[in-house]
Amino acid sequence: MHRVTLPKLAIERPPELRITFAIGAALIVQAALALVWTGAASERLAQLERGAEQNTEIIERTARLEEQIRFASATLVRIEAKLDRSVMENGS
Repeated sequence: MHRVTLPKLAIERPPELRITFAIGAALIVQAALALVWTGAASERLAQLERGAEQNTEIIERTARLEEQIRFASATLVRIEAKLDRSVMENGS
């Protein structure tokens, strides 16, 4: 029987190719981490925007309450003035 021998394939890769693969793998890992970081930053920004919207509602409600209190205070001042005049007119 005859043996067929195949030429040996070069199993060892040249160092330049290994370095190229290492750099490529590092870039892929960094890109993946950058995408994860970007997603996390986006979520934090969305949370801040939601909080700002809630603060805006609270500020508007507070402003309305301040106006109502101002009008109520002005009404009380007028009522007190009328009572004072009434007491002065009746007491004199």
